[in-house]
Amino acid sequence: MTLFDSAAFEGHEAVHSIYDEASGLKAIIAVHSTARGPSAGGCRMWNYGTSEAALDDALRLSRAMSYKSAVADLELGGGKAVIIGDARRDKTPELFAALGRAIQGLGGRYWAAEDVGVTPEDLEHARRETPYVAGLVGHPGASGDPSPVTAEGVFRAIQLTARRVLGKELDQISVAVQGVGSVGGGLADKLAAAGAKLTICDINTGLADAVGRRTGAHVVKAEAIFDVDAEVFAPCALGGALNEETVPRLHAKVIAGGANNQLAYPEVGEYLFSKGVLYAPDYVINSGGIINVAAEIRAIGSGGAYDPLWVEHKLGRMVETLAEVLDRSQADRRPPHQVADEVARGRIAAARSGH
Repeated sequence: MTLFDSAAFEGHEAVHSIYDEASGLKAIIAVHSTARGPSAGGCRMWNYGTSEAALDDALRLSRAMSYKSAVADLELGGGKAVIIGDARRDKTPELFAALGRAIQGLGGRYWAAEDVGVTPEDLEHARRETPYVAGLVGHPGASGDPSPVTAEGVFRAIQLTARRVLGKELDQISVAVQGVGSVGGGLADKLAAAGAKLTICDINTGLADAVGRRTGAHVVKAEAIFDVDAEVFAPCALGGALNEETVPRLHAKVIAGGANNQLAYPEVGEYLFSKGVLYAPDYVINSGGIINVAAEIRAIGSGGAYDPLWVEHKLGRMVETLAEVLDRSQADRRPPHQVADEVARGRIAAARSGH
C-alpha cells in the first residue's frame, strides 16, 4: 500500500519525513489542512513498532486536528508531529533542536505543542530554533501547558452528557478513567472534587497509585478498566481504545474522554449508537488544548498577551457545539461522530472554496 492509498491519508496537503543523523531524530510531520489557517497539533514521542505505524498515527492525528480546529471554529488547520523513540530513554536537547529546525523549514505551515511523551520543557529546545512552537512559558502571549484546559473541556462534556443520558449530577455518577497522565490525571482531580466515584488505571502503575491516593479513586490494572461497572467511561490514553474486543465489555452508557482517535474504526461508533451508548466525539470535547494553543498563536501574531477570557468563551462554545451535535444526532437518528465529521468537513470545504 502506498501513502496515497492509506485510509488515513484523506487529502493531506503534505507529509514530511525528518531524519537527523547527529541527534538520531526520526520524525514525521503530517499537514492535513491549512485551509482555515496554519496547521497546528501536538508533537508526540512514542516507541512505534514500525515506521508504518508511526506514519498511520501521524496521519490519523493530523486529520483529527483539522476536524478539531474546524469544529471549535478556530482559524487553524490540522497537523501533527510524531517522533519515533522511547521518551524515557531517547530524549536529548539536540534531538528537539533538530525537530525545531525541521519545523522552521516548513515556514509557519505547522505549529507544534506538547503531546504524549513530550513536555513543554522538551519543546523549549525546539523553540530556540523556530518561533512556531506554542504551549510554553516566558513571554506575554504564552499559554503554558495546554493539558489542564483539555481536561476542563472533557470535564464539562461529562457533566453535560451525564445530565442528558443519566439524568444525574457528577456527585451521583461513577466514572472509569483510562489513563491518568497530564489530561486524564487532571480530569480525575476535577471529577473527584465534584464528588464522582472514580475507578482509574494507567500503564504506569506508580502514576496510577499516586493519582488514586490524591483522588480517592479505586485503582485497577490497565486491562481491567473495560470491565469496571461504571456509568461513564473516559478514555484518556492512546487512540483505538474502542474496538470490537473492548466495547462489548463496557458497562457505561456514556463514553467521553480526552484521548484522540478513540474509535478504532468508524463502525465502532455505529455499534455504540445501535446499543444506546452515547459516544461524545473525541475531537469535539478534547479541543481545550488546541483552543489554548490558538490563544497563544493569536497573541504572538498580534504582539499582545494571552487572553484567558477568549479561551473561556471558546470552551463555553465547545459545550454548546457538543449539545448541538447530540441534538442533531438524536433528530436524524445518526451516530454523533457522523454528525461531527459532517460539520468539520463542511467547514474545511467552505474555507477551501473561499466561502
